[in-house]
Amino acid sequence: MNGSTSFDFAQDKSLTIKRRVVVTGIGVVSPIGNSVEEFWSNLKEGVSGIDKLTRFDASEFSTKIAAEVKNFDPLKYIDKKESRRLDLTEQYAIATAQQAFDDANLGSDSLDPERAGVVVGSGIGGIDTFEKQHAILLQQGPNRVSPFFIPMMIIDMSAGLISIRFNFKGPNYATVSACASGSHAIADAFRIIQRSDAEVMITGGSEATITPASMAGFCSARAMSTRNDEPQKASRPFDKQRDGFVMGEGAGMMILESLEHAHKRGAKIYAEIIGVGMSADAYHITAPAPGGEGAIRSMKLTLKDADLSPESVDYINSHGTSTDLGDLTECQAIKAVFGEHAYEIPVNSTKSMIGHLLGAAGAVELVATIKSMEEGVLHPTVNYEFPDPECDLDFVPNQKRKANINTALSNSFGFGGHNITIAVKKFLP
Repeated sequence: MNGSTSFDFAQDKSLTIKRRVVVTGIGVVSPIGNSVEEFWSNLKEGVSGIDKLTRFDASEFSTKIAAEVKNFDPLKYIDKKESRRLDLTEQYAIATAQQAFDDANLGSDSLDPERAGVVVGSGIGGIDTFEKQHAILLQQGPNRVSPFFIPMMIIDMSAGLISIRFNFKGPNYATVSACASGSHAIADAFRIIQRSDAEVMITGGSEATITPASMAGFCSARAMSTRNDEPQKASRPFDKQRDGFVMGEGAGMMILESLEHAHKRGAKIYAEIIGVGMSADAYHITAPAPGGEGAIRSMKLTLKDADLSPESVDYINSHGTSTDLGDLTECQAIKAVFGEHAYEIPVNSTKSMIGHLLGAAGAVELVATIKSMEEGVLHPTVNYEFPDPECDLDFVPNQKRKANINTALSNSFGFGGHNITIAVKKFLP
């Protein structure tokens, strides 16, 4: 403007109104339970879902164990004909989305479909379908490949199917960032509501990668535990004798709403999401940055976004994979961010019981974080037997514990250097 000083509205934070975002529904399919109630009950009691692999013959694999989902019945959520046209990762996603939708008591009369959306993360997507259809291609030729091959395989289809199921016509897409995928989906859904682009979002992550090819790949990378004779002791985050992660599968979904929308319909509120922080290691395709430099920044950015002091954090649900470098650098990062207060913060690992759900891990672990906050109970980190002097925080070893949790963080870090931290707090009107 001539004769006047230009004004950059984007830089004036006082003009940015951040709406409050709350969690009103949750759903879980996991190796220790196919409902939130079953999952949480077993998690508190330290029940492991890891055992000998049954999905296929693993006799020639260096790792012969996994955390498989058990007794899952897709027909509770999907008719028989449709279930045959869906990859397992899509079945898990639909099941948990329906659980969360029902838990939130959402009804069509309380929703504007154009103001409701879906963001679902997955690290790998329909790899089981890919392997089976590729075998058909090689053995029987192209004319025998299923016409549903592509929709069953592509990662975005879980979000698409959920939007179709519930007639959600707002933002709809997938996030793909390896083991950070589910958390990135939740962070994006949070931002979408925060900036008024939607009122309601179904969000989370789903993964079903216990297949020969994916297991073979991780075995070749020597990333997984080979404690085959003691499956339930194989996942041992932060323990001195940890030797790799254990593959898991499942899904976690939640309903996020603007506080105004939740209040208007009288919804039950589990917790409030108050901040997210994201960073990149820019270092290595699989190894974390030395000292947890990327994780440090994701946690610091989250504290800044949530307007939290380090001393106000009561609990951290760690990424805690049971890998040598991963656990070490996460500990280093926590100590760098929180200083002496790090030794006062309980830091547990859900993966000690359910293994690593890859793209679904962050979503399921945020459900665990929210349940911990709601009930005032910290689930244990099981198999913590041999302290590692370099990992010397309070890992809630082997026994659940009562705790007053007002504010918590959940960490997720993925291959490729993707880091994300989500902050939640008890809801206060």
